[in-house]
Amino acid sequence: MRVRQLHLSDFRSYAHAQIALDEGPSILVGPNGHGKTNLVESLIYLANLRSHRVSSDAPLVRAGAEQAVVRAEIVSDSRHLLAELAIVPGRSNRARLGRTALPRPRDLIGALKAVAFAPEDLALVRGEPSVRRRYLDELLCSRYPRFAAVRGDYERVLKQRNTLLRTAYLAKKNGGRGPGGAELATLDAWDAHLAEHGAELMAGRLALVADLAEPVAKAHARIADGRSEASMVYTSELGGDLTADREVLTARISAALAAARGKEVERGTTLVGPHRDDLELTLGELPVKGYASHGETWSVALAMRLGSFELLKSEGSAPVLILDDVFAELDTTRRERLAEYAEAAEQTLITCAVAADVPDRLTGARFDVWEGEIRRVL
Repeated sequence: MRVRQLHLSDFRSYAHAQIALDEGPSILVGPNGHGKTNLVESLIYLANLRSHRVSSDAPLVRAGAEQAVVRAEIVSDSRHLLAELAIVPGRSNRARLGRTALPRPRDLIGALKAVAFAPEDLALVRGEPSVRRRYLDELLCSRYPRFAAVRGDYERVLKQRNTLLRTAYLAKKNGGRGPGGAELATLDAWDAHLAEHGAELMAGRLALVADLAEPVAKAHARIADGRSEASMVYTSELGGDLTADREVLTARISAALAAARGKEVERGTTLVGPHRDDLELTLGELPVKGYASHGETWSVALAMRLGSFELLKSEGSAPVLILDDVFAELDTTRRERLAEYAEAAEQTLITCAVAADVPDRLTGARFDVWEGEIRRVL
């Protein structure tokens, strides 16, 4: 899979931008703040419907504009697809595939598969559990686009359930006055929905981790020259051994919700479900978080992304590999290992502030990006 053409309108700093991309490596060179990361961010958003830099859509739209448009011509297995996304802060985004308007933006997921590695990915190791959950969910949706709907359904039910619990909490805090009791009467129905959607999402994540563990371990062994073994385990508030069986998970979540009802009312929030799960990372017998050196942290984060790339590649068309300002952060050994992956990918997009940061072996198209102007020089 590769992107042949990228068009932007009112995205970030670009009023209009257009770039034609080749197979193999394409290197975007320019000082920080001149727009090179904005280009690859648009493709990351098109693939995941989320930015790797910000949590809301508003910063993606150029100041003074009402919406941003990202349009990409994608080549996959000799088929040409035109994917378009209009980003409209405060309202529903709009998506098109070819000439067809899609009912929901999430229906666009899967048209472009991309795996990106950026300095922000150190948070995969050092950050909060929410960062690792997002990593799993984005890869899960890229692998099986139907999980975008599963995740959306779960988030909708969770939001409604938290609203009811918050109402009950405030009513109890105010001495029992208010609609708390009436609202709590509907929680049983929401519990059933949360258990159903939560079990499906958790089963997908568990199956993903089972398939992802080996590619990540192999990528880490290659990057770190086999100095230590990286592993990952999915952990949950449910505790104990976890199975990807949806019926079993539904029953366990339902039982856990019933047992936690009192504490949830006291705190006004849902304490059970995949929104509280985590991915435990280890090197040898020690957890990565808190024990790994800076270099080891980079190796694990990089292995997680490259393992994702290898998993998607093994199951179909290879995704686009995006490397955003990372070569300058790596030592010589890690640079060379990453360059091997970049060289072998069908298409790799690389951003850097200085061309010398990129290993010489990565030859291909080169673009200079200066004050929002994109010029091909090689």
